[in-house]
Amino acid sequence: MSATRSPRGKLPHPAADVELARFARALAHPARVRIVRLLARRGDCVCGQIVLDLPLAQATVSQHLKVLKETGIIHGQVDGPRVCYCLDPKALKRVKELFGGL
Repeated sequence: MSATRSPRGKLPHPAADVELARFARALAHPARVRIVRLLARRGDCVCGQIVLDLPLAQATVSQHLKVLKETGIIHGQVDGPRVCYCLDPKALKRVKELFGGL
């Protein structure tokens, strides 16, 4: 389903609006935007380093990571006693499509 308008000017399916709103909510906090930027810059899964790069408490960072995970923008993989996080390229592509269709 495309988020952009068709040549006849029809709006996208309402489900695209729901999807866009869900992604927008997940990215509506500067700390979550920063996390996405950090992960994009690194390109790999990151364990623990996210907390060191943000001026926030571990518990606060964990809450932000949870929101991003629930939306599917990032994935978390257990690596021993810690969790490694990385971006989901398909989700990011979809975010770009939806926001680009505004």
